[in-house]
This record gives sequence, C-alpha cells and structure tokens, in this order.
Amino acid sequence: MPEPLLVDPYAAHVMTGVRPGTIRVWLHRGHLTHHGHDSAGRTLIDLHELQNRLTPQAA
Repeated sequence: MPEPLLVDPYAAHVMTGVRPGTIRVWLHRGHLTHHGHDSAGRTLIDLHELQNRLTPQAA
C-alpha cells in the first residue's frame, strides 16, 4: 500500500472531479478516512483512498 498522499478537498476536486461537498459527506458517513487538518485548518484526506473509491471493484 502506498504512503498516503494527503490533500484538502479542494485539491482533491481538481485532481478527481469529485465536489468538495461530496467528499465532506463521504467523510461524515465514514466512507473516507479523516487525516487531520493542515495549517490553514482544512481537512486532509488521502488522495489514493479517494481514487480507489472511484475505481469500480471487480466482482
């Protein structure tokens, strides 16, 4: 498993197209892991975890 690539929801939006509001909902529902906050107080998420969530899983 690669090291977490921690980004805020706005950077994640630019890289994946998932809206920051959707990311916040997924965090609240436990679908993504919260990795603390940056120095500006923004929530940090693992970009790899988000990308894996977007990838269809094989049956």
